[in-house]
Amino acid sequence: MSPISDASAVAEAITAAREVMHRHVVALNARDSAGLAATLHFPHYRLTDGRMKVWEGPDSYLADFLARAGDGWSHTRWNYLSVVAASADKVHLDISFTRYRADGSALGTFRSLWVIAHIDGRWAAQVRSSFAA
Repeated sequence: MSPISDASAVAEAITAAREVMHRHVVALNARDSAGLAATLHFPHYRLTDGRMKVWEGPDSYLADFLARAGDGWSHTRWNYLSVVAASADKVHLDISFTRYRADGSALGTFRSLWVIAHIDGRWAAQVRSSFAA
């Protein structure tokens, strides 16, 4: 690849990664299990509290999130999505998000590192490390 086409491919990758994250939070807030699964590669990995959680498939992903988020969770919003590093087939994102109750009060604000990858012709999240419970 020439430097110009490489820069173009990286810019396209960043756009694709941001689109994945937008679709992810929309599906999460809608409690749309199929839509949420479409934003993830499986197996999907999440590192938190020194433990790696692995979802081999999408079956329990949304239910697991709802159990972690707690009864008061209504919706989530991204505070920012910053690119840490990017190539034509992978983007690392530094993300801050807030979980909210239905009345709009915050349950908590957290940071995570997400890796969005282009695998088998599809952009989706493959792994993340989170400070959220």
